[in-house]
Amino acid sequence: MKIMKSMLLFLITFAFFSGGLSAQIDKDRADYIKYEKGFYYNEILPSLNKQEPEPEREVFKMLPDEDPEFPSEISQFEYVWHNNPESQGSTGTCWAYAATSFLESEMYRLHNKKVQLSEMYFVYMDYVVRARDFVNTRGETYFNHGSVANAVTRMMKKFGAMPYQAYPGKEKTEEFHDHGQMMKEMKAYLQSVKENNAWNEELVVATIKNIMNFHMGTPPPHFIVGGEEFTPKTYANDYLKIDAGDYFSFMSTSSKAFWQRGELVEPDNWWHANNYFNLPLEDYFKLIDRSIDKGFSICICGDVSEPGHLSRKEISVIPDFDIPSEYINQSARELRLNNKSTTDDHCIHLTGHTTIDGERWYLIKDSGAGGFDGANKGYRFFHEDYIRLKMMNILVHKNAARPELDKMIKK
Repeated sequence: MKIMKSMLLFLITFAFFSGGLSAQIDKDRADYIKYEKGFYYNEILPSLNKQEPEPEREVFKMLPDEDPEFPSEISQFEYVWHNNPESQGSTGTCWAYAATSFLESEMYRLHNKKVQLSEMYFVYMDYVVRARDFVNTRGETYFNHGSVANAVTRMMKKFGAMPYQAYPGKEKTEEFHDHGQMMKEMKAYLQSVKENNAWNEELVVATIKNIMNFHMGTPPPHFIVGGEEFTPKTYANDYLKIDAGDYFSFMSTSSKAFWQRGELVEPDNWWHANNYFNLPLEDYFKLIDRSIDKGFSICICGDVSEPGHLSRKEISVIPDFDIPSEYINQSARELRLNNKSTTDDHCIHLTGHTTIDGERWYLIKDSGAGGFDGANKGYRFFHEDYIRLKMMNILVHKNAARPELDKMIKK
């Protein structure tokens, strides 16, 4: 009897380990691979007549199999109307590109009009307001390339909007934007203001404008569209007819009370906006999923410095060596927010969706250089797990979020 029991235990143990070994063979894998130059080094820098040292480093990346379960073409998605992807060049203005693209899609959804808006007008005005705030806070305001998506609706409410043709924000002969030198000059000037206690608000703002005017050009006070003259305010109010107050931001973090408003704590939220509605993860994801299903696109921001974020494959997935899909929950998300392995690196425009083998994928319009490394220039394909775990905040129209907003108003 003991021999039989021993044999049975051996067979069970062997089956367990051999099955586990077999399963491990099929698991996701990663390795250190040599950094491969892409669109930024091959297209943007030569166009700007700039040189940067070639990166001599290795990056830890997922090694995907040739898996037919990954989407590979835009035609696999159902998507809302949006303008073709444009590169943000050598700038940190993804927030403006993503949110402006989002508003262009909203213009089509609401009024059936196709417009191309000036991203750089919103950038220009954001830096003007930020310079003023820098003086008022005596140098405590974060002044750098980055901002957040709702900065665009905030600037539109304050200063209106412009079509791209009225203000491209660069010379017509230039293919790409380059804000490196401009930002260096603005930051150096503001540092000198702080060191010398030279808190003359109007002089500081005028100097920041002069620096931008030299590098970006001066936004025109009025312009012609369809034979009619507009100012930025009249263009936004009378032509676009988009109410900036109709757009709401959402996040999901257990560090704050759910179903309440709070601050998105990160440097890019430089004015400490505390109007982000905080949802539990499942409600946050349901809002995203339901919105795109009903024809609302979404401006979405989060982390793109992950092993499963693959530029040339154009996919963003969560490998199971990070965390298996079934374990992605509020706590897993919060752990990464808390230890800063999830950060708000990049803003993008979620424009479409599809389902492959029962799993949801999302079509992402991406202005970053890495978004142009693959075959579908300016696009990526995000798996649902990547959205749940790594995307920090979203901007949507109020009608897309009506169930959530109604619940919060009643509380």
